[in-house]
Amino acid sequence: MSEGAEGIGEAVTGGMIARAVEPEAGELRPDKDPGRCLNCGAALVGAFCHGCGQSAHVHRSLHAWWHDFLHSVLHLEGKMWRTLPLLAWRPGELTRRYIDGERARFVSPLALFLFSVFTMFAAMSIAGGSVIGMDDPRAGVDIAGELRAAQAQVDTLEAERRAAAARRGDVAAVDRRLEGARRERDALRDAQEFAAAPRELRTGWGRLDEGIKKANENRSLFFYKVQTNAYKFSWALIPISVPFLWLLFLHRRRYREEFKAYDHMAFVTYSISFMSLGLVVLILLNRIGIFGAIVGLATIIVPPVHIYRQLRGAYRLGALSALWRTALLLFLASVAMLVFGLLLLTLGVLG
Repeated sequence: MSEGAEGIGEAVTGGMIARAVEPEAGELRPDKDPGRCLNCGAALVGAFCHGCGQSAHVHRSLHAWWHDFLHSVLHLEGKMWRTLPLLAWRPGELTRRYIDGERARFVSPLALFLFSVFTMFAAMSIAGGSVIGMDDPRAGVDIAGELRAAQAQVDTLEAERRAAAARRGDVAAVDRRLEGARRERDALRDAQEFAAAPRELRTGWGRLDEGIKKANENRSLFFYKVQTNAYKFSWALIPISVPFLWLLFLHRRRYREEFKAYDHMAFVTYSISFMSLGLVVLILLNRIGIFGAIVGLATIIVPPVHIYRQLRGAYRLGALSALWRTALLLFLASVAMLVFGLLLLTLGVLG
């Protein structure tokens, strides 16, 4: 056996050969083995362990704890600040560079997706569930009291209708008011059920029927449920969207051979992350009262421009080729969102 083969997994220090063996619990202490890694026991050569990568110097302070927290969540030591500017201004370059192998420099698509989804729904919670003027239908409302008042209104109108019918009067105006009062009462009943506990849902297509029915009956409650529950299944947007993106390149053999499913997955994940972080900005602007015509216009312009730039850079497309694919992808994205919504309805998340 050669000397190189014999040296695998071994470290030479001061003429002695010491194997990097996983230590027993509590076996390693700085005062016992200052020249060994406190994690795996390998002999230290330099500032980091060559066996497991741990730093030779272990911090034990509150400052170090907060440093580790911020680094773990936000990758403040470079990655996040290298990724976000490219994601915003040159998304195609970011996607292409990551696919081509520059992995250590940037936050991975999946890690950024998880961060963006967490940030988005944290912002929703901090903002009181408000997204572009859409508030929690239950916030600050005594639902039980409102329901009693609504039922009393229905009872009054029903008595008024009976009286009008008895004297052969015109009941059409009363019927219109009664219909509106009943709709309001039924909506409050749904809100009360939602606030109390999730309802048991039927299996099969009945779930979808139930979800669509409830969404039509009370749209404000429907959109509130979208805000508060959709994040649990937001990961499903990735596998739903990838086939639609793949369709854009199906007719060209060169693209089918050059770009793999992984590339499409990275593209979709980075794109969804950007849209989620953009929604965070809208939530915050709306919260502080800045949301207006200019910001509303930006919500119409930014997504297609971002998709165009990402398509052109990630897939090395010409301007015209990227332009028609952007238009088609915007349509397919709406289809993907529809599929996602039907999935949520079927699972009973929104119904």
